[in-house]
Amino acid sequence: MSNKVLILDFGSQLTQLIARRIRELNIFSEIRPYHIPMAEIKAFGATAIILSGGPASVTEGDSPTISKEIFDLGIPILGICYGKQLMCQLLGGLVQVSGEREFGRAFIDIKTSSPFFKGLTGQKQVWMSHGDKATKLPDGFVTLASTDTTPYAAIANEAKKFYGVQFHPEVAHTPDGLAMLRNFLVDIAGIKATWTMDSFLENAIAEVRKTVGNKRVICAVSGGVDSSVVAALLYKALGDQVTNIFVDTGLLRKDEAAQVQAMFRDDFHVPLHTVSAGPMYYERLKDVSDPETKRKIIGKTFIDIFEEEAKRIGDAEFLAQGTLYPDVVESVSAFGGPSAVIKSHHNVGGLPERMNMKLVEPVRLLFKDEVRILGKLLGMPENMVGRHPFPGPGLGIRIPGDITPEKVTILQNVDAIYIEEIRKAGLYSKIWQAFAVLLPVRSVGVMGDGRTYDYVVSLRAVTSTDGMTADFFHFDYDFLAKVSNRITNEVRGVNRILYDVTSKPPSTIEWE
Repeated sequence: MSNKVLILDFGSQLTQLIARRIRELNIFSEIRPYHIPMAEIKAFGATAIILSGGPASVTEGDSPTISKEIFDLGIPILGICYGKQLMCQLLGGLVQVSGEREFGRAFIDIKTSSPFFKGLTGQKQVWMSHGDKATKLPDGFVTLASTDTTPYAAIANEAKKFYGVQFHPEVAHTPDGLAMLRNFLVDIAGIKATWTMDSFLENAIAEVRKTVGNKRVICAVSGGVDSSVVAALLYKALGDQVTNIFVDTGLLRKDEAAQVQAMFRDDFHVPLHTVSAGPMYYERLKDVSDPETKRKIIGKTFIDIFEEEAKRIGDAEFLAQGTLYPDVVESVSAFGGPSAVIKSHHNVGGLPERMNMKLVEPVRLLFKDEVRILGKLLGMPENMVGRHPFPGPGLGIRIPGDITPEKVTILQNVDAIYIEEIRKAGLYSKIWQAFAVLLPVRSVGVMGDGRTYDYVVSLRAVTSTDGMTADFFHFDYDFLAKVSNRITNEVRGVNRILYDVTSKPPSTIEWE
C-alpha cells in the first residue's frame, strides 16, 4: 500500500489547506491539476483521491472536468464542494444552480450512521461556499447529512467508497472537519499514518545526495527559517560540497545581517559568504512603486548576484533555495491548474537558461510549521526555528510606494521596537507573524510646541497555522498604546500609528 493521497485541484484557494490538514494526520499528500492524464494518476499510486473545490459551476459547458475512468480505479474518492458536484454529475446525478446560495457558517444534520461520520452525531457546524446543489443523486448513493437548504450536504456510495461533501472539512470553521478527513483516510481508505518529519528528513537527504552526486551546490541564504533549514539539511547531506551565500539586500530587519553571520558561525559552524548588495538594490528600485514590479526587480537582482557568484565559484552546477508550498500556490496557477495567481515570489519560477544551473528545493513540498519541525531535528536553535516568517523581498514589500534608504532605516527602527515589546510581553510565540508597514502618506502632528508632517506606520500581527488563512491578533489596548508611544518618541520621522485588523482572506498577510 502506498499510504499517500492524490488531491486533484479544481482551482480552490483552499486546496493547499486540504493537503495541510492531511499532513496533520501524518499522511503524505500531493496536489496535481485536475487535467493531468489518467496515466499519471495511475502512476502516482494513490491509496485515496480527493477532488477539491473550485470557483466554476458544473452547470456550465466549459467547466473543469475529469475522465469517468477515475471511478474505475477501485480506490476511495472524496469530493469536496465542486468536487462533490462533479462526482455527482459524472456518475449520473443532477446538479443545478440553486436559488438559495450558502456562504459561511451552516449546520448539517447527520442523518444516518456512516464510517465517514464515525464519532459524530446530531447537528454539526460546517463552512459552506456554493451556489449550485445536487438535486438528484447517482444510483447507489445515499444521503448522509443535510442542511435546511441543501438536502444532499453529504452523500456516499459506501459500497464503492465514494463520498461527497458540499461543505469544506479542511477549514477551521468546520470544527469536526479533521475528524471527518481522518475517518475517510484512515478508517475507510485504510491508510497508515506513517509520514513524519523524521522520515521526510531521511528521504530528503537521500534524494539530495542522489540528485547532486559529487557536484557543487550554491545555497541561497536569506537569514529566514526556510533557507537556513535548507542550508543545514544540505550541509548534513553534502558537507563541503555546499557554498552558502548570504545576500545582504539592504532590505533586511535591523542588525539582521550581523545576526545571520553570527548564527552560521557560532551555532551551525558552517561557512557563510556574505555579499553586501544594498546599493545595487536601491539603485534598481529607485522611483519604482508598483508592488509586482518591485518583487520582480528584487527577484532578478537576486538571480544576477547568484549568477556572478556561480562564475566566481566556477564549478557549481546546482542552486538551492528555501521554496515552500505556500510560495508555489501563490505564484503559479495551482501547478498548471485554474487557481488565481495571488502574487509573485522571488524564489519561484526557475532560473535563467544562461546560468546553466539546476534548482535544488528540498523543502518545496513543506508548509512553514513542518519546516520548523525539520529545523529542530537538524539541531537548529529555537530562536532561529521559532522566528516569524520574513518575506524574500524583505522590507521592499513593507514600504508601499518608492523605496529609499531613509525609509528603510525608519521602518527597521519601528519594527525593532514593535518586536521587542511583543517579546517583552511574552506574546512572540503566540503570534504567527508581526511586522510594521511604512505607509506612503504623511500626516500632521504636534511634538512639543512644533508642527510635524511625518510618516504613518501600520502595525500588523496575525495568528495562523500555515499562512494560507490568518486572523489579526487581539492585542490589549494598553499594549498598543505603549508601542505607539515608544515609536513616536524614539523614531524620528513617524508621528502616527495604526493597527491592521483585517484577516486573510480578504487581505493577504503582507501588504504587497
